[in-house]
Amino acid sequence: MADFRQHQAAFAAHLRDPEANPAPPGIEPQRMAVYRELFFNNIAGLLASNFPVIRRTLGEMEWTALVRRFYADHHSRTPLFPEIAREFIRFLEARGEAAGDPPWLTELAHYEWIELAVQIDDSPLPAHDPGGDLLAGVPRVSPYVRALAYRWPVHTIGPAQRPTAAPPEPTLLLVRRDGDGRARFAAISPLVYRLLDLLATGGHSGRASLQVLAAEAGVPADDAFLAQGQAMLQRMHEEGTVLGTRL
Repeated sequence: MADFRQHQAAFAAHLRDPEANPAPPGIEPQRMAVYRELFFNNIAGLLASNFPVIRRTLGEMEWTALVRRFYADHHSRTPLFPEIAREFIRFLEARGEAAGDPPWLTELAHYEWIELAVQIDDSPLPAHDPGGDLLAGVPRVSPYVRALAYRWPVHTIGPAQRPTAAPPEPTLLLVRRDGDGRARFAAISPLVYRLLDLLATGGHSGRASLQVLAAEAGVPADDAFLAQGQAMLQRMHEEGTVLGTRL
């Protein structure tokens, strides 16, 4: 049994990084080459489908080298194929700036991954009143919504747009899964981003959340401000970002 496990470990090590680990004895070189290509191409194809913008932006040579390093060096926390894209992001995070990657690479990977994450999210809808008062009640944010803050303008990066300096202001985006199952992205203001954060974490009424927002902005929470805030909540409700109010 010990010999079999050693052989299995040597086999796996060679598949992951053939340059650093010799092939185990007893397997024909041609067959070993087929195994190497089969396993690597499965991972490479999966990552290419999840990160098409990164692949095009880096170019085929740099992209393939990056995938090979992921394949050789990263120890995934899960064997599930749908989670491989998330493991790729963990790999990029662990590499850090010393690896010489473009400074926006990890954020761009997250931006591409979050589309899949929202689309396959199987969280049940929480109990809510779709006709509830969004000011007096506690608004319920859809579980298929993410408010995102990035240092880099990830939604504009591509082969013809590779920024070298981050802009002074963060890039704030909303991703939401529509009724057809597709993920939709939209740029949002700091005010909307903060309101979504308050709604998702505070458990306060819509009015109380708007009052916090006004205090942070240094403006009075008067009737005009609350009316604007109520209109904002109503738009969120109509587009599906806010489901209604908590029961």
